[in-house]
Amino acid sequence: MSQRLFRYLFSLALGLAFVPGAIAQEGPLDTDPPKNTTPEQIIQKFAAREKEFKEARDKYTWRQDIKVQTLDGDTVTGNYREVFDVLFDDKGNRIENVVFAPQSDLEKGGLSLDEGDIKDFRNRLPFVLTSDEVGEYNILYVGQQKEDDLHCYVFDVAPKQIVGKKRYFEGRLWVDDQDFQIVKTYGKGVPEIIDKKKKGKEEHLYPKFTTWRTQVDGTYWFPAYTRADDTLKFGLGDIHIREIVKYSDYKRFGSSVKILYEGKELPPGEKKPDAPGQKQEPDQKPQK
Repeated sequence: MSQRLFRYLFSLALGLAFVPGAIAQEGPLDTDPPKNTTPEQIIQKFAAREKEFKEARDKYTWRQDIKVQTLDGDTVTGNYREVFDVLFDDKGNRIENVVFAPQSDLEKGGLSLDEGDIKDFRNRLPFVLTSDEVGEYNILYVGQQKEDDLHCYVFDVAPKQIVGKKRYFEGRLWVDDQDFQIVKTYGKGVPEIIDKKKKGKEEHLYPKFTTWRTQVDGTYWFPAYTRADDTLKFGLGDIHIREIVKYSDYKRFGSSVKILYEGKELPPGEKKPDAPGQKQEPDQKPQK
């Protein structure tokens, strides 16, 4: 691990443990063009790396902890919480296992989550811009900036057009100049919807958020922490919202052997009895 990477990860760990939101120290934005390369070449490189990242993350399991609050000044008026594990079933299909989800009372703060919020939690907060999707966005090089000891290229992105009910990202990306992977994003999920024709005026607004990534298994930069602290300006009044999403316990999905006896898996360390019906079956589990 390089010294620059160690310092960035150490700063990220400190931010997660003690000062949410104060994750990395940003340097001034240098608007000079990149040296010995072009913005187009950088985009091509990081989009290809993002495709690798997306395919790699599809082979991992992790835990995701979502907390949403509405606030009146410093007073919390409503809460939403969901903790779930992203896993695979015995056939290798991606599943979610909810481990904690108390009753939401966000309505007390005047807010309810919609389908766009749920999609953003799964897909837009850990935003990925691959070579398959890069053509859907306008991408503008804005300069270079340091995130602690990481030197990054900075780009602004926005969808070229909104197609159907698909969710997009609009905001800013920081791309590490050595790994050519996104290490930080800031922006929001779009589109927002304000339909004044419907009774009561239908409004779907979304907060701006920052997502920091951390390097996993020395190769890929996976989402680690997302924070939003924004005021949504609804027609009936402003709502102060805070969101914190943590991603943890990344494990690469692999194969192992489980021991079955009479159709049940034996606890770890327990020996098989000398009786008919026992067998070994291959199973797929996260590698420890």
